[in-house]
Amino acid sequence: MTVATDRAGPGGFLGFRGKGVRGKPPVDKFWEEPDIPPVFKIGGWLALAILLLPVVIVVLAGLNAGDFLTFPPDGLSLRWVNEFLTNEQFLGAYLFSLQLALTTTVISTVIGTMAAVFLARTDFPGLGVLRAYFLSPLILPGIVLGLALYVFYVATFEPLTGIRLQRTVAGLTIGHVLATMPYVIGAVTAALFNFDRTLEEAARSLGAGPFKAFMKVTLPIIAPGVMAGAIFAFIVSFGQFEVSLFLSAANLEPLPIAMYISLRYEFAPIAAAAGIFAIALVVVSMVITSRLISLKRFSGIKFN
Repeated sequence: MTVATDRAGPGGFLGFRGKGVRGKPPVDKFWEEPDIPPVFKIGGWLALAILLLPVVIVVLAGLNAGDFLTFPPDGLSLRWVNEFLTNEQFLGAYLFSLQLALTTTVISTVIGTMAAVFLARTDFPGLGVLRAYFLSPLILPGIVLGLALYVFYVATFEPLTGIRLQRTVAGLTIGHVLATMPYVIGAVTAALFNFDRTLEEAARSLGAGPFKAFMKVTLPIIAPGVMAGAIFAFIVSFGQFEVSLFLSAANLEPLPIAMYISLRYEFAPIAAAAGIFAIALVVVSMVITSRLISLKRFSGIKFN
């Protein structure tokens, strides 16, 4: 049994349009994505509901009209949202977390991209160990990383250099960079996996130097991976708690630390109201980034 084709018909693969086989769909259907079994659709929606449930609880708790953080809320009100916007401690912590996350994202993206290029394009004995070393902050619990950095700052770095990093913005930034850089390395390495090196070699053959060839050819192609890594770094830094717990100072409290202190001593809904603004920031950053660079090329996810 053969399949008849029409070379002049538009819309076919490489100019061919399938006429189909008796009782079979046209050849074009072969190139369409297969139908997803209903059980997988149900599982996907169930997983989405489970992931969104904490977000819904935080939003409703932040809109609580009562005096204490309870769920279900005692009515809905913008009382604690207005309290957050006028509270110097929480608003200052929110702005400080935003500034810290932006700084961390820039540093992690630059260093992580360079490290990913090095790991993807070199081959030598011990490369696997070096790759595991770069990605080790993903394996270590955050509380171990924060404690290790604090002990290193106090017991080793300050006695040797005379520079105090514990409880400073610089020391906190270094901790956030260490915690977020592996996400950038992983995302950029994935983008470099299928990169065609001949494109960069062609630019080099036309007179471009290594740096110019990378900036003009390689970087635009792997930009979705770089941007995805930057998004991960921003989100992880903004919500980083364990490292901040050991390295933040009393006057340099990121938002997670301010929420923790509030829940520990007051248990007021203002902490949940702060969570609403944190969730909104993450959503806005994802939407803006998806408009600037198509994440679908990198992850297969479409943002409408």
